[in-house]
Amino acid sequence: MLHTDYAMLTLSTPNLTRLRQFYHTLLGLAPSFEFPNTYVEFQVGTFRFGIFQPKQENADEFAAAHSGAMSLCLEVANVEAAIAAVQSAHSAIATTPARSPSPITTASHGREAYAYDPDGNRLILHETPS
Repeated sequence: MLHTDYAMLTLSTPNLTRLRQFYHTLLGLAPSFEFPNTYVEFQVGTFRFGIFQPKQENADEFAAAHSGAMSLCLEVANVEAAIAAVQSAHSAIATTPARSPSPITTASHGREAYAYDPDGNRLILHETPS
C-alpha cells in the first residue's frame, strides 16, 4: 500500500517568516507546530499544511523553475470575502501580490477565483454552490 490515513502538503520557501505570517493571517489559525526558522505547520480541518525553509546547501534543490509551480485549493464560504482576505494577508506583511486575483468564474462545481501567495503559488478559492 502506498498510502496511509495521513497525508499533508509541504511548501518550501526562501522566506519562512513572510510565508508563515501570510498563511497565519489568511487562514486565521495559529500554527499547530513550529520549529523556529525551519518549519511551521497549520492544521486546517483534517488537512495538515507545512511550510519549511530549506537549508542553504539544499536551496537549489527546492528552487522553483518558475513561480507558482503548485496550486492550493481552499474551500471558502464566499469567494469575494476570500479574495479580500488574501489581499488583507498581503497587507499584513507589506507585500503586493505578483499577480492580481483572477475574475470570479462560475462552473457546475461552483464559483472560484485564483489568487497568489507571496511566493507566487496559486490559491484556488472555491465556493461550492448552495
